[in-house]
Amino acid sequence: MPDKFDPYREALIIETETVWSDEFDELDSDQRNRISAQLHASPENATHLEYRRMHTGFCRAITVTSEEVQRLSEG
Repeated sequence: MPDKFDPYREALIIETETVWSDEFDELDSDQRNRISAQLHASPENATHLEYRRMHTGFCRAITVTSEEVQRLSEG
């Protein structure tokens, strides 16, 4: 279950991760990098956001959805 955006946890982010499903295999690495950077630049707009507790902070993991790929590919 996705987490809600949490400003407290955001202040403690030490790592980020972008999770891609197999449906996005056709995207090249440049497209993936650009979309990933855009999603992590505004995590409050991510559809599927997860905070993973780490020893010294949190990892923000965003699972990419087809709607996000479509929206960010157009812009």
